[in-house]
Amino acid sequence: MAKEKKAFPLRLDPDIHRALEQWAADEFRSVNGHIEFLLREALGKAGRLKKTNQMDNNEGK
Repeated sequence: MAKEKKAFPLRLDPDIHRALEQWAADEFRSVNGHIEFLLREALGKAGRLKKTNQMDNNEGK
């Protein structure tokens, strides 16, 4: 069974949001999906999140 995702509001500076929109579009992701990707990558590099099979499958996308 898939894990349910936690929803929460996020306030961003408009310039940051515009940059994320462009970056996400360049990577063929939604802004939300790209933010999650970036957070997973940073958490993994910091040793704060265990690597899962799903993360392995999403690398390179």
